[in-house]
Amino acid sequence: MKESKYLKKALSWVEKRPTISIKSIAEGHEDPKAFVSKSTDEKIKADVSFTTYGGAKHFSDIALKEDNARRLVVKWKVLSFMAGMKRGKLHLLAPRGHRAFTERLVKRHNINAVIHAI
Repeated sequence: MKESKYLKKALSWVEKRPTISIKSIAEGHEDPKAFVSKSTDEKIKADVSFTTYGGAKHFSDIALKEDNARRLVVKWKVLSFMAGMKRGKLHLLAPRGHRAFTERLVKRHNINAVIHAI
């Protein structure tokens, strides 16, 4: 589970945006939609998802360094693709010390995402 301090920062970042609805893995919020990989049965879920007034669906994920970078890449590609289908974007929220790692993965794997420092 992601550290709650990062989740609080992510939620406050999203709440500053003009949104209609916010879903989050944090307590007190409705869970975001999970996508299931047919090949691996692995569930892919954003940390926060939100809908803006134009109806665009955005996904936000807290980007933390991980040994298994492949899993992160798959997750971010799926979330980016699904956001693109709904006229939205994938927002990767990188805490201090994790931004360079996130930028390298996004660039190397050509992931359509916007990286924000939190």
